[in-house]
Amino acid sequence: MKLQLALDLVNTEEAIALVEEVKDHIDIVEIGTPIVKIEGLKAVKAMKEAFPQLEVLADMKTMDAAGYEVQKAVENGADIVTILGTAEDESIKGAVEEAKKQGKEILVDLIAVKDIAKRAQEVDDMGVDYICVHTGYDLQAVGKNSFEDLQTIKGVVKNAKTAIAGGIKLETLPEVVQAQPDLVIVGGGIAGQEDKQAAAEKIEALIKQETA
Repeated sequence: MKLQLALDLVNTEEAIALVEEVKDHIDIVEIGTPIVKIEGLKAVKAMKEAFPQLEVLADMKTMDAAGYEVQKAVENGADIVTILGTAEDESIKGAVEEAKKQGKEILVDLIAVKDIAKRAQEVDDMGVDYICVHTGYDLQAVGKNSFEDLQTIKGVVKNAKTAIAGGIKLETLPEVVQAQPDLVIVGGGIAGQEDKQAAAEKIEALIKQETA
């Protein structure tokens, strides 16, 4: 089980400073969609150059021109690139084809997908590397989470690794790790804490303990 730190509400400089605090406790650092939109892929490049030992995920949430977007993200240091599960099948296949050519990985984000089980099965058959259930900020604000959705995809996904994102923090983590996803994505549960290093250390310990 890997731990990914999602960074959304910071700039590149702040992101690098934050990762410096927690780098020993995370496996993947995510340059979130807001940073990619505001600062561009140079943010991905800066993060990879600063922490070559970590995997870097570019949260592109691609919907179209997928092969091209994956190519450009990889050129800027991305190890994993995201595409939306609501994208056309041809776009997802194009993303997978380009990622495989580059020796990198694709994560499909099922945010806003209505039939989670059906779409998870479909994208699993397309050769994606990760399938992620994700409760976005706006739904988190009204008390939603993706814990049940994780159980759903765990029951149907045969090839890809499973991931979960959205509102995960130390208090809710036991319920998440019980379902044994391959990747746990934490944002504010680390980035929003006063002692970020301590939060990351505790979350890592719980994940490793459950994986052992």
